Amino acid sequence: MNLSEKITPGLTREALMTTEVKDTAQIIGSGTMPVLATPAMAALMERAASELAETLLPEGWTSVGTELHIHHTAATPVGLPVRAIAIVTAVEGRKITFELKAYDTIGEIGSGTHQRAIVEADRFLGKAQARRDKK
Repeated sequence: MNLSEKITPGLTREALMTTEVKDTAQIIGSGTMPVLATPAMAALMERAASELAETLLPEGWTSVGTELHIHHTAATPVGLPVRAIAIVTAVEGRKITFELKAYDTIGEIGSGTHQRAIVEADRFLGKAQARRDKK
């Protein structure tokens, strides 16, 4: 499969959410404050990248996250919408690299980079199950 025919640098995808109590550091357990948790922001960023890849992959193929580097730079209170943007910056073989940004209605709240590997879904799950069977 030649990914670079469909997935090219500059492609962009957004993912949206509204910060809810369940998304706070206090509830997720990543801190004590009732603001958007870093893991929730990271998941939204990763969702934007994943959805971008999924729209361009053939049936039976998917992408899995392999690397994530982020900075969470501003606190978002419950009730504010959040928008994450994933931009393809490189495609090397079956690896896609993204630039990530996240914003609430006031401004930027985070940024980073992310890599995803393109895999055959059934083969990937088979390998995961084999790990469990090794006990």
